[in-house]
Amino acid sequence: MNGLKAYAKKLICLSMAACTALTMMSVTAFAEEPYEPYSYDNWDDAIPSQAGYTVDRTVSGMEMELDRLSDPADPLFYSEDASDSLNGARDFDVFEDSETWIADTGNSRIIVLDSNFKVKARYYGVTGTSSVEGIEQSADGKTSMFNEPYGLKITISPTTGKKTLYVADYSNSRVVRAEVASDTELILEQEYTKPEESLYTSKTFNPSKVQVDFAENVYVVVKSVNTGSVQFKADGSFTGFYGANRVEVTAKVVAQKLWRKIASNEQIAGMSRNVPVEYANFDMDKEGFIYTVTEVKTDTDAVKKINPAGYNIWDNVSGDEYTFGDNTAAQYDMTTKKSHSTKLTDIAVDDNGIMNILDYETGRVFQYDRLANLICIFGTTSSTADQRGSFTTPNAVETFGDTVMVLEGSKTRNDITIFKKTVFGENLHKAFEYYDEGLYLEAAPYWEEIVKRDGGYTYAHIGLGKADLKNGNYYSAMERFKIAHSRRNYDKAFEYYRDEWLQDHFTIIAVIIGVLVVVWLVRKIVKFNQARTYRLKHKG
Repeated sequence: MNGLKAYAKKLICLSMAACTALTMMSVTAFAEEPYEPYSYDNWDDAIPSQAGYTVDRTVSGMEMELDRLSDPADPLFYSEDASDSLNGARDFDVFEDSETWIADTGNSRIIVLDSNFKVKARYYGVTGTSSVEGIEQSADGKTSMFNEPYGLKITISPTTGKKTLYVADYSNSRVVRAEVASDTELILEQEYTKPEESLYTSKTFNPSKVQVDFAENVYVVVKSVNTGSVQFKADGSFTGFYGANRVEVTAKVVAQKLWRKIASNEQIAGMSRNVPVEYANFDMDKEGFIYTVTEVKTDTDAVKKINPAGYNIWDNVSGDEYTFGDNTAAQYDMTTKKSHSTKLTDIAVDDNGIMNILDYETGRVFQYDRLANLICIFGTTSSTADQRGSFTTPNAVETFGDTVMVLEGSKTRNDITIFKKTVFGENLHKAFEYYDEGLYLEAAPYWEEIVKRDGGYTYAHIGLGKADLKNGNYYSAMERFKIAHSRRNYDKAFEYYRDEWLQDHFTIIAVIIGVLVVVWLVRKIVKFNQARTYRLKHKG
């Protein structure tokens, strides 16, 4: 009997332990997604939404197998002191959806990961003699070493057909172009250094980001240069500046401009200069358009799509308003209980024109379609960044196939977080893909699925409204646009509905008008005859 009681007690304890474990597991699973998905309504107010992306995995230096670089028996061996983790990594680039190239800034090296995010190559410098004085050389004198590489771009050279790497070698004051010779060697082809022309007025040349177009023109973001990216030809010759930001027109700027017309030279000298702010990062789409982001809060050129002539397509002049990042209504973060200001630090444009814009202050990725319509928002900041999907120092964003990656560069955690699309996200992408092509009927089934999961998603109702317009269901379209509070589309649908109603009821309307006209004429005749009779009677 005592044995039975003991067994029962043991069974109860085990059950309680199992329940506790399950509870802890559920809490952990909940904690893995620390951010609350949201979108915006037509009044730019933040409203809850479904998650378009969720964390798939986080890849640390250990998972990258960076300890291979300190193993003398490994082909990738560099030295026994080689770090087995990233250190303040600032940029990365994806090559043909198969390799991830990382500017491991604090370790002054370039790391390459394969499709499984395992290290497959490493570079600490370039083989060849540098034209820049003071650059550290390898022990054999054949390699000029990197010194805090801030940015990189990997591509296939249209001239040589070989894999070519561009590195913004920040503290060496140069950008290098190098042929990828092996998994451990880069061969120096060209250096891009501080221009000697008078047009370049900055005293320093510290490149932080680099981009290259199809003609092998090189564009460089340089600290302290606010006149656009510094542009070079392939041979290293300086050609000028590209895509400068505009000065934001504020009351202070206008007042100061007026004051300069009457102020003395001494007063003018004491005034602050109104100059454009420098942009932080850029990317290029498959059509050759360059997209830039600016960290400083601005309403003019926060995100730009620049044509080959250097002009911003999204200039807000045509009447269309383009806004990026958090709107005013979301400036107070309900998760952290703190206010914040948007600081857009990087942009990645995939092959479908989808833009992923990283906000350094909030750790959020704002995803837009190629018409600059907001698709979804994911990610967040954390004081410790110990939860998946949260960051303390989000330095870069990239796309890898159907996934979105964020590079964390904090001192305590240097890793890559990989986000994958949810079912809701899949439907969003399909819907916007057809919507952007004007295929509203094809997009409708996906908008319907979106509405089932998030009835407040504004663009779903707009998309369904446009499908109704295409089908000639104008009244239904009006109802959809009314839900979305889309006045312009509602007016269009109402115009079509009015014309259709008038056309369908033309006969009845014509008969009614005819009857009313006849009645009016009869009454006029009757009144006329009555008046005539009255006059004749009294005259007689």
